[in-house]
Amino acid sequence: MTAPTLTTEFLKLRRSKVTWLSLLAYATGPSVGALFMWIVRDPERAGQLGLLGTKADLAGLDATWESYFLLLTQISGLGGMILLAVIAAYVFGREYAEGTAKNMLALPVPRYRFALAKLAVVFVWFAGLSIFAIVETVVLGLTLGLSGLSAGTVWGGASDVLIAAGVAFLLVPTVAWVATLGRGYLPPLGFAIFTLVLGNVLGATGWGKWFPWSIVPLFAGVAGPRVETLAPASLVVVVLTFLAGVGATFAQMRYADNQQ
Repeated sequence: MTAPTLTTEFLKLRRSKVTWLSLLAYATGPSVGALFMWIVRDPERAGQLGLLGTKADLAGLDATWESYFLLLTQISGLGGMILLAVIAAYVFGREYAEGTAKNMLALPVPRYRFALAKLAVVFVWFAGLSIFAIVETVVLGLTLGLSGLSAGTVWGGASDVLIAAGVAFLLVPTVAWVATLGRGYLPPLGFAIFTLVLGNVLGATGWGKWFPWSIVPLFAGVAGPRVETLAPASLVVVVLTFLAGVGATFAQMRYADNQQ
């Protein structure tokens, strides 16, 4: 990957509205979580404001740092997979949607470098969003005065969020491949929705740990009881999925004809 190729990909985001919209969307997660924490801590006042129908609506949640980070992990796990798919579809599909793929692929640069640069952009983009969400969570948690504050709790919660984000990123190359194969935005988004639904369904079965798109929901606790640690077999599955997606994307960009 050459510096000019990578720099060019980052410069494309400078005036993109999607960059700021993604930040706004991801920042909503910690804010919603903070609202839930406040409701759990003061249900009577929340009920007076019409924010809580019955006290059982948020049963199982406590106004603690551990619960807040668990909630953020769930939001980041499921929401992160959706947002990553949107980001990957945008980064890889915009060249075809905007008619610039023919110019990009005609440059005297190995095509795999474009794929590497775009994957790097997605990684840095989503890593920045994840770190921002963690910082926002800490600030909101301190503002609310949640109980159970300790360095270990914050570090453990932040680590869970970053692990969920990292595993979700390993599924990005498959979305990138579908974007280059389908030459646009819609095919990868449709693929992402299908795999997300299927992943949540299989997550409730014994096959979940073998299906890449079930592993993040299982770790986040969205598809049933939360799996505290990822099994080695699950890590192997997502790593192999990542490598297969990268290889398929490289091959699609290298050998497929551009029919614009």
